[in-house]
Amino acid sequence: MINVKLDYGSMERRKSLFPWLVLFTVQFSRSSQQVLRIGGIFETRESELVSVEELAFKFAVSNINRNRTLMPNTTLTYDIQRINLFDSFEASRRVCDQLALGVSAVFGPSHSSSVSAVQSICNALEVPHIQTRWKHPSVDNRDTFYINLYPEYTAISRAILDIVTFFKWKSLTVVYEDSTGLMRMQELIKAPSKLNLKIRIRQLPPGEIDARPLLKEMKKDKEYYILFDCSYRTSAEILKQLSSMGMMTEYHHFFFTTLDLFALDLEPYRYSGVNMTGFRLLNIDDPYVSSTMERWSLERLQAPPKQESGLMEGVMTTEAALMYDAVFMVAVASQRATQMTVSSLQCHRHKPWRFGPRFMNLFKEAQWDGLTGHIVLNKTDGLRRDFDLDIISLKEDGTARIAVWNSYTGLNLTETSRDKTNNVTDSMANRTLIVTTILENPYVMFKKSDRELSGNDRFEGYCLDLLKELSNILGFTYEVKLVSDGKYGAQNDKGEWNGMVRELIDHIADLAVAPLTITYVREKVIDFSKPFMTLGISILYRKPNGTNPGVFSFLNPLSPDIWMYVLLACTGVSCVLFVIARFTPYEWYNPHPCNPSSELLENNFTLLNSFWFGVGALMQQGSELMPKAYSTRIVGGIWWFFTLIIISSYTANLAAFLTVERMDAPIDSADDLAKQTRIEYGSVRDGSTMTFFKKSKISTYEKMPCCCCPLEIQDLHQ
Repeated sequence: MINVKLDYGSMERRKSLFPWLVLFTVQFSRSSQQVLRIGGIFETRESELVSVEELAFKFAVSNINRNRTLMPNTTLTYDIQRINLFDSFEASRRVCDQLALGVSAVFGPSHSSSVSAVQSICNALEVPHIQTRWKHPSVDNRDTFYINLYPEYTAISRAILDIVTFFKWKSLTVVYEDSTGLMRMQELIKAPSKLNLKIRIRQLPPGEIDARPLLKEMKKDKEYYILFDCSYRTSAEILKQLSSMGMMTEYHHFFFTTLDLFALDLEPYRYSGVNMTGFRLLNIDDPYVSSTMERWSLERLQAPPKQESGLMEGVMTTEAALMYDAVFMVAVASQRATQMTVSSLQCHRHKPWRFGPRFMNLFKEAQWDGLTGHIVLNKTDGLRRDFDLDIISLKEDGTARIAVWNSYTGLNLTETSRDKTNNVTDSMANRTLIVTTILENPYVMFKKSDRELSGNDRFEGYCLDLLKELSNILGFTYEVKLVSDGKYGAQNDKGEWNGMVRELIDHIADLAVAPLTITYVREKVIDFSKPFMTLGISILYRKPNGTNPGVFSFLNPLSPDIWMYVLLACTGVSCVLFVIARFTPYEWYNPHPCNPSSELLENNFTLLNSFWFGVGALMQQGSELMPKAYSTRIVGGIWWFFTLIIISSYTANLAAFLTVERMDAPIDSADDLAKQTRIEYGSVRDGSTMTFFKKSKISTYEKMPCCCCPLEIQDLHQ
């Protein structure tokens, strides 16, 4: 507090001293304000007078000085130096000039050769060097005074891999502009072994961007999923060339790794139906970000530089937003800096700034929400690792956010994309579809008429009626044409398709409406709707006519082999019984009991009687012959038990044969059909049934000659 006491003697003395009092007050207020100077080294192209980064640099300084709540006692000033591209010697000289003026931080330049020269000087004099463009860090990174707000390259690589995984692409073409693109693609290039992903890598021609020969080759090879790693300037040119090549269709999906896809003029491609996806670092939904971008746009429209081709008028790009956040980072760090003075530094003396390490630590400890989201720096290398990327997609009403990727949590669908349902009616309205089909009664038939018909009026049938109802509901028009080769669609040994499936794959037709069977191999290459009929592969044959019972129908319950074995068993048992009865003395008896001295003995089990005993037991009838010896009784008991089982089984089968007529089924399974040659069978060539038997790994189906059958059966589900 300074007290000034003045004694005025008269009115004239007051008037004479008033100007001096005002001058003293102004000088006192200026002495209380601190001045913080920062330096910017910017490279300019031949096509531009002032770079976008320089404009953003000045815009940020102006906003900081206008907002006195951020730096109430400090005024931020700057020194700007312009150099040519890749002029590292000039960059070294200019940074030494700025350090001699006394700057607290150095911004830029952007390209690698100049960056390395400036960075080495900043490391030696311990002055923070701030970058806002992508730079591949070295393995042994000793740049302790290096800060980069651009997202770290390994995180960008993981984000690209997560997006490709989310879309479940099976094939992908990577088109890169320079060698740094392969560094950003390293996670994706290593992914095919894990994701079953087929990747084709191509490079844009150097110099003037004329990618038409490359795009023509990609169109010929039917590459529909393409990832472009290039700057937004190159992306704008490629979009124009894609449109001229006729590749802006709903079958193509383009993914751009540039963070400025939202800033490109996408108005000509909104209604083409093309799938276009990209990253966005700016959180434009935040009120602070949107208001800042609006002020930037107003200033650019009032005093616009030469507008770059392909960019929307006055829009803030990502590199401008990063530069804006980098300048604000100086203001945030200086808030916590007390009693810090900036001195003049000389490059040839190698005497570092004594407040440099302290100011650098304030940068790494600072956290705030900028235009590019929440900004947190890694304390070890000064890189930005924790950040969010909006995944944007081109819609008919402009670009819209469909997901958010975080460097720690990965990919998360936004609430709006989860809750929003696709309106199929709006997407199909006012479109003309080429519909391929095949003649098959009663689905698609030629209409009979006494006059010549043309166009869709030539056909009738269930599929045509279904197509007409769909067009009325969804609001599209269609043109029906028959498939050129007259086939449903099958895959040959080389993996090539034919028929309607081939026309859908080659995008000759947009839709196929026909009795086309949904199979596993077909679902790999085309999409099916819900089936309107469910069928399968079956074997049909005529039921045999019934036959009247004959004279020997009583023999049917047992097979001829069983009857033969029964007769052999009866004969064998009779012979055994005859032999045993001859050997045992207990089967011999005296025929004259009144004459005990008679030497004449008889045996009842003669050969004929033995057979009679066996037949009587088989017929469940008794006989006057009874075995007396233990041996003959054992043989007779065994035979009686056998005849009991046989006669009981015969009786049970006889009752069944008398009540149920047995069917004569020559074919009971596919094995029976494959083993015989009397009955002819076949399938439609290049249909689903033929493909099933041809591609089957089951031995029975492999043996069936489906491709060379003498008879072709027209089934209705091919």
